[in-house]
Amino acid sequence: MEAVVVEPADVFDGSKLELGLGAPSSHPRDTTRPAGPAVRFNARTMLAILGGLGAALAWACATLCASRASRQIGPVSTFAWIAIVGLVIALPMVAGRPVPTLTQIGWLALAGVATAIGLVSEYTALRLGQVGVVTPISSTEGAIAAMIAIAAGEQLAPLAAAAVLVVAAGVVLVAWPGGGVHGSGKKIAEGSALAGLAAIAFGLSLYATGHVSYLALGWLVIPTRLIGVVFVALPLVVRGRLRLTRSIAPLVVTAGICEVIGLSSYALGSRHGIAIAAVLASLFALFASVGAYLFLSERLGQHARIGVLVTALGVATISVVH
Repeated sequence: MEAVVVEPADVFDGSKLELGLGAPSSHPRDTTRPAGPAVRFNARTMLAILGGLGAALAWACATLCASRASRQIGPVSTFAWIAIVGLVIALPMVAGRPVPTLTQIGWLALAGVATAIGLVSEYTALRLGQVGVVTPISSTEGAIAAMIAIAAGEQLAPLAAAAVLVVAAGVVLVAWPGGGVHGSGKKIAEGSALAGLAAIAFGLSLYATGHVSYLALGWLVIPTRLIGVVFVALPLVVRGRLRLTRSIAPLVVTAGICEVIGLSSYALGSRHGIAIAAVLASLFALFASVGAYLFLSERLGQHARIGVLVTALGVATISVVH
């Protein structure tokens, strides 16, 4: 799962965020009008809602497919195939676009490496543990990005700081021994630790991406996929260890497509309302947990169920106030 961080000043600036979807709209915040207490439900709001929900659904679908694939062909081969599919989709997206500067390439490289580490860690965690445990922990990437921003000198609102503590409490509840999660204690602990590593990597990726979010969307998609193809897929091919079965092929293709769709949907939604899109996109963990319950027959105990809800609440709060 990836996300694009779009700074408020960059929203609706066609010179900065190029999605190839037509001319940019006017800035959503008209400072000549008094601020109202409620969000006005209009076409702009609807697009933000659709963008956020589209991202959450796409990332949940990608997570479920990757979970099944990683248990059959392994997390490394799963990531390699998803990277191949994503790169095939992303390359045409940068045709005719300006090439990033060296500084921008540096941020893109950092985001790409961090996301690659995060995805491999998440897929490994999904192989060891349940979707309903892994995704709430990995979805704390927003809190991680906020803490990185604080370390870099950015101030955090008191409500956001409190939400970070709520997220931490939720993670503890999800991974609490005896929470009703099936599997050995060692596997649960390893899966939770890897999900935590994924959250840290994704958080770093979000922070790095925030510095280049105004680039054409394709440039934001390519780094992780290029790294996956060059440094993971090709070495596996050379050693004859790139695994794939007929039954898993549709899953990795679907996951690769959904990862790109999720990124694109969130970026589009953010152009029309960053807070709304961010809140709804963070619900991918809940959607994935529900999907795992319905399609993978996963069951969570009371501790884990409460932890999922608490974590989602904390992530949503951070998305709104940060």
